[in-house]
Amino acid sequence: MKQRLFLALPAALLACLVAFPVRAGDWSSIRIATEGGYPPFNFVENNQLQGFEIELAKAMCEHMKATCTFVTDDWDDLIPDLKKGQFDAIVASLEITEERRQKIALTKRYYRTPAVFMVRKDTDLTAVTPEAMKGRKLGAMTGTVYATYLEDLYGPGSEVSLYANQDEASLDLALGRIDAVLGDKIALTEWLKRGRESTCCKFLADAPNDVTYFGEGYGIGLRKKDEDLKRQFDAAIDAIQADGTYDRIRARYFPFDVK
Repeated sequence: MKQRLFLALPAALLACLVAFPVRAGDWSSIRIATEGGYPPFNFVENNQLQGFEIELAKAMCEHMKATCTFVTDDWDDLIPDLKKGQFDAIVASLEITEERRQKIALTKRYYRTPAVFMVRKDTDLTAVTPEAMKGRKLGAMTGTVYATYLEDLYGPGSEVSLYANQDEASLDLALGRIDAVLGDKIALTEWLKRGRESTCCKFLADAPNDVTYFGEGYGIGLRKKDEDLKRQFDAAIDAIQADGTYDRIRARYFPFDVK
């Protein structure tokens, strides 16, 4: 589960205006809310909203020829305040789920967090299929989709160990107690930057993108009645991916694909 922190700053410092040529139509001006406390996706630095999602949203607005105003809101209030009309869209790592779809509309995925197998650098493993890892000791954080995935697909032929947190699993890998760890690629990338114990390890391969286990990814939250705005955001996501804008932004935050 992601840990989130709301940064309480004066309202005047929480709004940043992204000015683009105004187009005719109902959505020439769009109010976008985010949390502002979830780096590197959205965060406040030097009194300005920044992050991967903020840059993507600005690029979408430019494609839509809309003037977009960004504000922050507490995580628990984002959906209620959207429905009250306090803003028009949420760009704050909203996971696309059926439960959430009952409350609001969600665009197509604009990013996902890949699941990756991390191994020691001296491993003789060359593949991550259940057959290739048969008889190996595998680890994941308990209560996560990664744990369920290992237990369901790898458990019959491998020994699966579950840990209270991701760092414990990674440390056991570093110490050679297990052969591989499955986890969130973004989180494990940060672990590999720590040095010392993490110098032991590397990524072997991503797990297949199985939505049954890993979900559909993250989308923009909208009111259900704003079907035209959803169509415009969906088209903007496609457009910035097609013209290379998405990958240019992504490269500033992640050294791997998150589409």
